[in-house]
Amino acid sequence: MKFCRYGSRGAERPGLIDGEGRLRDLSALVEDITPATLAAARGADPATLPLVEGTPRLGVPVKGIGKIVAIGLNYADHAKESGLPIPTEPVMFMKALSSLTGPNDEVMLPKNSTHSDWEVELGVIIGKTCRNISEDAALDHVAGYVLVNDVSERFNQKQRGSQWSKGKGHDSFCPVGPWLVTPDEIADPQALDMRLDVNGTRMQTGNTRTMIFTLRQLIAYVSDYVTLYPGDLLITGTPPGVGEGKTPEPIFLKPGDVMELEIAGLGTQRQTVAAWHPLDDAPLA
Repeated sequence: MKFCRYGSRGAERPGLIDGEGRLRDLSALVEDITPATLAAARGADPATLPLVEGTPRLGVPVKGIGKIVAIGLNYADHAKESGLPIPTEPVMFMKALSSLTGPNDEVMLPKNSTHSDWEVELGVIIGKTCRNISEDAALDHVAGYVLVNDVSERFNQKQRGSQWSKGKGHDSFCPVGPWLVTPDEIADPQALDMRLDVNGTRMQTGNTRTMIFTLRQLIAYVSDYVTLYPGDLLITGTPPGVGEGKTPEPIFLKPGDVMELEIAGLGTQRQTVAAWHPLDDAPLA
């Protein structure tokens, strides 16, 4: 099944995408799409739910994400284009919750940004607590899969004391969605085609089968160091083709650019890049 949250920022309603790709309202069954309500939502009969007219804004498909754990350099060709050694263990970092935003919301460049970049990634929403779990049990702890753009300001990431979170956690730097796709719809999470275009030009093409560390390995590994709770988001690395690695010259995002990305079975995103501007107090998610 595919679950989403739709409506204006801060006032999203729960939704379901039926077998014909139509948005249906879940409000009569659950108050919102959260880790606690997913079981009830999965019991819905789509045919009994009211259709939603028009094309409303989509928000982050799960409310109540507790933390974002990210994996870097998990595709060998991406590590090479970044000028970094291929990891022998997963590289972990955290993204700020304030970076969460809807799949088609604008991506706002931070003040004085010079090196903002794109990264299409497979994301996993955790469904059961993960603490020192085995690789064999890892996928049993997945509530669903999501498409994520791990937007990154490379100068802040690498030149400001090598603290990756400085370049990864800016407001709007973690678009998620359009949907949460339940595991029964994804036969093999290690066989998903991925792509990202900027201004209509293909930048990234990849497949999750080329991950250095598989999803099972990542969930088990992270659970040895950080307890993952229901609703936590784990993002799993990006294939080659980021702007930093382009030759003969790197390409970085500028206001007006449009990013379009897709993972097979998980839907598409489209973000317009905006210059920095003041935000109101509504949460980006």
